[in-house]
Amino acid sequence: MDSTFWVIVPAAGSARRMGAAVPKQYLPLAGRTVIEWSLAPFLERARTRGVVVVLAEHDPRWLQTDLAGHAKVLTTLGGAERMDSVLAGLKALETRAAASDWVLVHDAARPCLSRVDLDRLLNELADDEVGGLLAAPVVDTLKRADEQQRIDQTVSREKLWRALTPQMFRFELLRRALQSAVANRVAVTDEAQAIEALGLRPKLITADADNIKITLPEDLPRAERILRARSAA
Repeated sequence: MDSTFWVIVPAAGSARRMGAAVPKQYLPLAGRTVIEWSLAPFLERARTRGVVVVLAEHDPRWLQTDLAGHAKVLTTLGGAERMDSVLAGLKALETRAAASDWVLVHDAARPCLSRVDLDRLLNELADDEVGGLLAAPVVDTLKRADEQQRIDQTVSREKLWRALTPQMFRFELLRRALQSAVANRVAVTDEAQAIEALGLRPKLITADADNIKITLPEDLPRAERILRARSAA
C-alpha cells in the first residue's frame, strides 16, 4: 500500500474577524508567518508528495514567504467559498494524483498541528474505506441562545466533537463529494460534511485541542504560547 499523501491548503480567505490589515495566514507568529507554521509538519515528512496552496487572486504576500520556492509546494487560485478552493486544489493535482491517493486538507491558519496528531491521523486511517479527520471532544457546557442573547437551552455535549484539520480522504471520493455539494448548492463548511452528504461516515481521530485555528485576535498569542512551549519541551 502506498503510504504517501498530498496536501491541499486553502489560503484564499480574508482577515475580517481578525480585524488585521493582512490575511491571518500571513500574520507574524513566533518568528515565522502563520502559514509557514501550518505547512511545516507536512514539508518535513518524506511521505508528503506535494502541497497545493490555494491563493486569492492578486495575493501580494505569498512570494514574500520562504515557502514560495519550496520544491514540494505549488500554487493555484481559489474560489469564493472554501469548497471552491479545495476543488481548485484537486484540479491542480489531476495530472499528479491517482484516484485512490490520500489527500489531506489543512487550514492555512491552523499553525499548531503536532507531529503526534498527524502521525495518528495517517496511521489510523491508512486502511479506512472512507477517511476521516482530526477532532477534539467537546468538554465545555454548551448553551443555545435566544434573540436577546439569553440562554434558551443547555445542550448536551455527549458525543459532540470539534472538527479540526487535517481532514483526510481519497482524491476521487473527495472530488466527487465536493462536486456534488456544488451541484446541489449545499454550502459545506468542511470536507467531512461533503463526504457525509454522500451517505458516508468519516472517522473521528482524537486530537489535541491545542490544534487551534487563528480566527480572533486573542488566538495569536495563544498559538505563540503553544508553539514556544512545544519547542522548549
